[in-house]
Amino acid sequence: MNNFDERIQLQPRNFMLTGDNRFILGGGFWDKSFRVFSTDSAKVMQVIFGHYDLVTCISRSELMGTDCYIATGSRDATVMIWLWDGTKQAIISDNNSEAPLARATLTGHQSEITAIWLSFELGFVISGSKAGQVMMHTIFGEFLRNLSLPAGEKLSPEFILTSSELGYIIIGYAPNSLSLYSLNGKLLRDIQHRDYLHCAMLSRCGEYMVTGGAQGIVAIWRVYDLSLVYSYPACDAPIRSLDISYDQRYIISGLGTGCLVVFNVDFNRWHHELQEGFNHSS
Repeated sequence: MNNFDERIQLQPRNFMLTGDNRFILGGGFWDKSFRVFSTDSAKVMQVIFGHYDLVTCISRSELMGTDCYIATGSRDATVMIWLWDGTKQAIISDNNSEAPLARATLTGHQSEITAIWLSFELGFVISGSKAGQVMMHTIFGEFLRNLSLPAGEKLSPEFILTSSELGYIIIGYAPNSLSLYSLNGKLLRDIQHRDYLHCAMLSRCGEYMVTGGAQGIVAIWRVYDLSLVYSYPACDAPIRSLDISYDQRYIISGLGTGCLVVFNVDFNRWHHELQEGFNHSS
């Protein structure tokens, strides 16, 4: 992976792992492509072209058997939808052409795409661009709506998460704003945080969000009201990436120094405390 454009700072949104953990899809290459790498050999398995400028972010839908939809965002202000074939282990086209073609191109943004989220089950794509615009399209490219921005000046969306279990959309705007929306795009809550949040992900149950930021702090939030539940002791470098183990017992954080720090976590603990609080108040 030595052909990245020198003008960009690589972030987690530039990469995506397939559902079977066997391939990494990466963007940010000078030739405006995104590429498929084998996790076993680091060999380039496929190079895909379609955008007219650098690919700035990549996301995937939930699995449909072994297949899934892939969304790529670019500095050309478009989002493209592709199909990953888990059996062929490649991006494919309907017409079986050698060069894969995008299933749909989503337009409407006026600046580079900075964040994407998509779902096959829900049938829509949410994308954010550098100017602060957030748009919702169907997975086939039809425009649905713009999401209203919170009051005050906002910079580009850093991440977009959706808890389909609870019916919420969470968007992190640079430098320190978190906004909660309903699935139909209504703004429900907007808060300011003291940290510049670089990365975030949801627990499997969809009830909690884990964030990491410039102050080296990993924090856990309750999704439905964006309340801060717990903050771990600060690390000695900014948190650049996050993951949660398959059994939901550990949070793995990647630091700006290249180190990994692992934290224990028990999401059931806060779930039980919340239920007890409801029981006492009723």
